[in-house]
Amino acid sequence: MTSPLRTRSFSRPRNNRRIAGVCAGLAQRFGMRPGTVRLLFVLSCLLPGPQFLAYLVLWALMPSE
Repeated sequence: MTSPLRTRSFSRPRNNRRIAGVCAGLAQRFGMRPGTVRLLFVLSCLLPGPQFLAYLVLWALMPSE
């Protein structure tokens, strides 16, 4: 017996948003807790790289529920 595949949407949820809902949407998509994804994002901002730019791009590309 196999369980049916459950598709997870790639969108920004209307509830549980903090700024734009990007971290909550990513957490929902990958089956994680939103707080964990937010913490990982904040910690990644301490490293050099375009993390904030990636957040803005995801905000623009991810559809809202």
